[in-house]
Amino acid sequence: MKRTIAKGKPGKALVAKRQGVRRVAPKRIAKSELGPYALEVLARLKREYPDARTELDYETPLQLLEATILSAQCTDKRVNMVTPILFKTFPTAASLADAPPERVEEIIRSTGFFRNKTKSLIGLGKALVERHNGEVPDTMEELVKLPGVGRKTANVVLGNAFGKNVGVVVDTHVARVSQRLGLTRETDPVKIELDLMKLFPTEDWALLSHLLIFHGRRVCEARRPKCEICVLNDICPTSSV
Repeated sequence: MKRTIAKGKPGKALVAKRQGVRRVAPKRIAKSELGPYALEVLARLKREYPDARTELDYETPLQLLEATILSAQCTDKRVNMVTPILFKTFPTAASLADAPPERVEEIIRSTGFFRNKTKSLIGLGKALVERHNGEVPDTMEELVKLPGVGRKTANVVLGNAFGKNVGVVVDTHVARVSQRLGLTRETDPVKIELDLMKLFPTEDWALLSHLLIFHGRRVCEARRPKCEICVLNDICPTSSV
């Protein structure tokens, strides 16, 4: 009797084989080994990216706060293209508070969601003038009360403008890379941050986010990680090498 083979879409393994991609089942890192493993990851990334830092251009805490708000759903490169005009046109919190919305929208339009971002920026200026004499506060508690400022944005400002390691910035790159490295199994940014804070020294929290972001942008890309050139490929649990 002749067998009938059902035709349909090839499985992932077959597709991978046809494309010459080696699929490797993720390894598991024992809980007792996670601490030393995390420190090894940190040491290697420090050597690989000695210049890791925020890629947003700024000179003052206010400028960094504005740039970070604009960076939502937008690249740092694009933000850096519009902020020089924004900072020059509205150099203080007071001038930002009194800014004509249509002028702000015109300047930041290319960053996307420009109407909501304009409301946040003008609201930020007003809140800083009314509550903090026009100055950016340096505590998490006060920062997250400002319009357009969540924990991630506050962590960016605290870690970079004030040199305070209060938490770890978790953006899409940090989330993706930390998951692939087996540093967390969480998907919620707050829970990912808590996992990372447990594994790494407090003094490295701000730097850690920069290292993971640099690595995510240059090597551990979303669509296809470049495992063949990764400095972590011999210890990463999801490496294809």
